[in-house]
Amino acid sequence: MLDPKLIRNDPDRVRAGLAAKQVDADVDGLLELDERRRALIAETEELKHQRNTASEQISERKKSGEDATEAIEQTRVISEQIKELDRQLAELQNAIDEVLLGIPNLPDPLAPVGAGEEENVLRDTWGEPPEFGFEPKDHVELATSLGLIDFEAASRLSGTGFSLFVGNGARLVRGLINFMLEHQTGVNGYTEVWPPVIVRRPSMTGTGQLPKLEDDMYVVERDDLFLIPTAEVPVTNIHRESILDEGDLPISYAAYTACFRREAGAHGAETRGLIRLHQFDKVELVRFCTPESSEEEHQLLLSHARSILELLGLHYRVLELCTGDLSFAARRCYDIEIWAPGSDRWLEVSSCSNFGDFQARRSDIRYRRTEDRKVAHVHTLNASGVALPRLIEQVADLLRRGHPLHVIERLKDSRPGGHHRLQMRPVPGVEVLLQFSPCIPNSHHEPFTCQGTIEIVRQQMRHFLVHLMDVPCCGTPNQQKQKTGEDNRCGEQ
Repeated sequence: MLDPKLIRNDPDRVRAGLAAKQVDADVDGLLELDERRRALIAETEELKHQRNTASEQISERKKSGEDATEAIEQTRVISEQIKELDRQLAELQNAIDEVLLGIPNLPDPLAPVGAGEEENVLRDTWGEPPEFGFEPKDHVELATSLGLIDFEAASRLSGTGFSLFVGNGARLVRGLINFMLEHQTGVNGYTEVWPPVIVRRPSMTGTGQLPKLEDDMYVVERDDLFLIPTAEVPVTNIHRESILDEGDLPISYAAYTACFRREAGAHGAETRGLIRLHQFDKVELVRFCTPESSEEEHQLLLSHARSILELLGLHYRVLELCTGDLSFAARRCYDIEIWAPGSDRWLEVSSCSNFGDFQARRSDIRYRRTEDRKVAHVHTLNASGVALPRLIEQVADLLRRGHPLHVIERLKDSRPGGHHRLQMRPVPGVEVLLQFSPCIPNSHHEPFTCQGTIEIVRQQMRHFLVHLMDVPCCGTPNQQKQKTGEDNRCGEQ
């Protein structure tokens, strides 16, 4: 939430920030409530002073043998008045908190000013759009024909807005998740966590999903619990109601979770296939830092999200959201979008957001400064690193192009030797699409070695990789070898 002192001392800045976000909030009404609250506090403090004075008189009269009945009665009356004022003050504070929880974060002064998504600013592009000598298939048709996804079965199981990955499709999802986590932990230094996907109401309130977006959430009503819309919620709340040490900052976490959202976009094409789902998979990156390093951390976080797409060789662009398109909690945000030839448009796969101290105030996440030992709120940031469904669509496009080795090579380059390795190092030639196999230490003093496991991994995966690359386009590997010249352009089939 916003700092109440900021609203009190600089209401014009708050009004201007809310106007830039296209939000109409009753700042004047909040200031009136705050004024009443401060008046009640002053009145309560005065009564407490009077009560203390009366208590001293009672003590003195009793010591001197005088009658203290009048002073005792005065103390009783004052105590009743204080009790009533405390009740009013609690009600007033609840009203103020309710208003504060409904006011969005203010945009960063660096954020471009605009009314909506059409005024977002293109900041960068990477790679080149794929070119085809044929009409690209829609990802639904392609994934179905390759046997990667069974949309009909998913609909029978859960209704619209769900997917069922099958066989190589399921293994591809698992491989991409492993690849992203291994890269972020092994190369970019994140600590992996595996959080709950069901959280309490305060956790959802802390990150800003509640109260504004409650209708879009899946709720376990009997227990007042929520299925998470993103791993941002549980991971940010790891340090809820905590005081961190400045020397431990920045803190960075990477987490894979399933994500659940009732709102699934517009009717028609938006609800078809993988574009918008009620349940989807995502790797999330969350960082905690000092206010002084917040902007630098935001740019670093953006580079970490981008690195996944660059390793996979996917054409993408970076948009900075204008003030009118920022989310409720964000002060500044970049969207990363990949080009999907099958649907002939850009698709968002990551939002990289800086929340300033907005979430930290709602969740009471603070740190103790090294210099003066004073306590202040941290800044929180997060990014998708990245969301799976739309990434799968683009990967499917690459497979269709007849150049699937590009994807597989990128996946295997960052696969560490084993999940027990203390130092995460890339091991060339190890495919990430495998289940993890434990490594055995040579001794208590030597590092873990996985060479035996690596060779088994190579042998077990070689046939699968060939099958994944060749069968969807051109039949079996033997049939592939028989094709030459123009007939070997797998993507046309």
